[in-house]
Amino acid sequence: MTTIDSYIQTLKVEVAKQDPVILGIAIAVLVVLVTIVLFKLITRGRNTKQAILLVGLCDSGKTLLFSRLVHGKYVSSYTSIKENSGIYDVIGSRNKIAEVVDIPGNDRQRAQFWERYKSQARGVIFIIDSTTFQKEIKEVAEYLYTLLSDKTVNTQFLIACNKQDITMAKSSKVIHQQLEKEMNTLRVTRAAALSSTDGSSSGVFLCKRNKDFEFAHLGKLKVDFADCSAKGSGGEGDPELNMVEEWIGALV
Repeated sequence: MTTIDSYIQTLKVEVAKQDPVILGIAIAVLVVLVTIVLFKLITRGRNTKQAILLVGLCDSGKTLLFSRLVHGKYVSSYTSIKENSGIYDVIGSRNKIAEVVDIPGNDRQRAQFWERYKSQARGVIFIIDSTTFQKEIKEVAEYLYTLLSDKTVNTQFLIACNKQDITMAKSSKVIHQQLEKEMNTLRVTRAAALSSTDGSSSGVFLCKRNKDFEFAHLGKLKVDFADCSAKGSGGEGDPELNMVEEWIGALV
């Protein structure tokens, strides 16, 4: 008989000698302890970040995208002054859902709501108006750079190039290239401003030093691009959101 077998046999004998009341209490305590351990293991492995945040400038189409995802319908465009929140049922899955939060785009409120919801972010969809991107590129880059520089956020981003139903809209490929150039210029400007302010080069420096800015160099922050149209080519008809929905489905 091995040492382990001998130990088990001895343990059985000792248990058999115990008072039934004491034995019952011991079993109850053991069950409670096992339950606590299992609960901690399950909750530790569960991702508590379940929200998909919709961000972007005013009139980029965030609220319409929110309505399409959550309610499956068209709504007239309007400027939101508060957040909208709802549940999105992931296409092609009966069990996958995600909370979607539409954050106001005006510059006085967006920072406030970002601070409120960023800890819940499973993913961030940054919506761009592809028809006005050229004239808004500096503001778009400033806003996106600020979000990507947030040290407390470690999640995936999707740059949704909206309003592709309009002829003059720029494609996601063009926006990707032009935005990288603008982000590179902005990075140099911010680094210089920081250095002149405190005499140091500390702070967030996105991507690799001594190389031009590229989204592919962001490390853990993965950034994808997608063409989409929340309105749809038929006006109030079917939207073109396949790439957005596939991205959400893969994320959750």
